[in-house]
Amino acid sequence: MAGVWFDEMHVGQTFEHPIRRTVSETDNVLFTAMTHNPALLHLDEEYMKGTEFGARIVNSAFTLGLMVGISVGDTTLGTAVANLGWDEVRFPKPLFHGDTVNVVTEVIELRESRSRPEAGIVTFLHRAYNQHGDLVASCKRSGLQRKRPQA
Repeated sequence: MAGVWFDEMHVGQTFEHPIRRTVSETDNVLFTAMTHNPALLHLDEEYMKGTEFGARIVNSAFTLGLMVGISVGDTTLGTAVANLGWDEVRFPKPLFHGDTVNVVTEVIELRESRSRPEAGIVTFLHRAYNQHGDLVASCKRSGLQRKRPQA
């Protein structure tokens, strides 16, 4: 079990996730096609040459999923009951093919569950950065997290 139990977390706890991921053209095109997203932003290189970005940008839903996915091993793997929601999802800068993403997660809120004494609710703030240190995505994620089992 790699995740952290609810009762072992504290507000302000930060995880600098060791996993980094270089995003490929295949990642972007496959995810975009699988989700039936026809946006030219992700699929049409010639169109994008004439935009402020100059090249296709990575699908933001992929960026969100990657950011949260990178965090799982250090935070919730084996200790989560359920994901409860994502709030304040932001993409301040685009992600491009070939960019390498690294993620930092902070515990920003903890509260006991009123209906489940064996669990609590944790709110994480996830931040994703590219290889230049630019913030490319952030979100708050709430989840129901198990407490350490009583022996």
